[in-house]
Amino acid sequence: MPPVKKFAVNLAWEAGALLMEKLNKLLDIQYKGDINLVTEADKMSEKLIIKAIKRNYPDHGILSEESPAISGESKMRWIIDPLDGTTNYAHGYPVFCVSIALEKDGAIILGVVYDPTRQDTFVAVRGEGAQLNGKKLAVSETSDLNYSLLATGFPYDIRESEENNLNHFQTMAKKAQAIRRAGAAALDIAYVAAGRFDGFWELKLKPWDTAAASLILEEAGGKVTDLGGRPWNLLSPNVLISNGRIHEQMVAVFRKVITG
Repeated sequence: MPPVKKFAVNLAWEAGALLMEKLNKLLDIQYKGDINLVTEADKMSEKLIIKAIKRNYPDHGILSEESPAISGESKMRWIIDPLDGTTNYAHGYPVFCVSIALEKDGAIILGVVYDPTRQDTFVAVRGEGAQLNGKKLAVSETSDLNYSLLATGFPYDIRESEENNLNHFQTMAKKAQAIRRAGAAALDIAYVAAGRFDGFWELKLKPWDTAAASLILEEAGGKVTDLGGRPWNLLSPNVLISNGRIHEQMVAVFRKVITG
């Protein structure tokens, strides 16, 4: 295992262990909006990760959810979500993860998503495939949207904005076999990579939500675009993930939502 990959995996495990230690304990909870919260565990996990990166790779940049961005002198930048699924975590619902990605010259070259409740470690290095707990990952073979299990999520401004995914959900719910809304986007995308879901979409995600998992998905043979089927990047306003086989069917459904 290359040193940087081993470092990222071990760091995700260490952060995950911290989250498990604090789970179901009284935590300080702050609100960034009506329903957008951050816990003491988010900040502790982030502090642990950033400290380790600074110690081992002091010239690298860092983009993280809860702290100001750190500019680095090298072309490398870490993109981290110390706790994806914060609302779940705050309620003791065991669906959350740690997400760590490494970017070089604007391209993600390493991605790790770790679910400490199941001890699932999803990892990918660009050009080398994706693995789950050391075993090769591959997306599902499902080719008909009617038989597909999908996942999605809703933005934190669902109460204020008309761009809240409710119309997309309502339309897609009548086309797919079923849709799940688990509350941790990085895990949802990793689950598509593992063939547990056939597709996923969401609006208004941030780079730390998708950086690591999108590489894992692509290295497992999946496809990523925006909802209209156009090229996607970390700053795109929405994302559509699939096994590739149902991608155009999902795009066709969303086009009907957009055109009415």
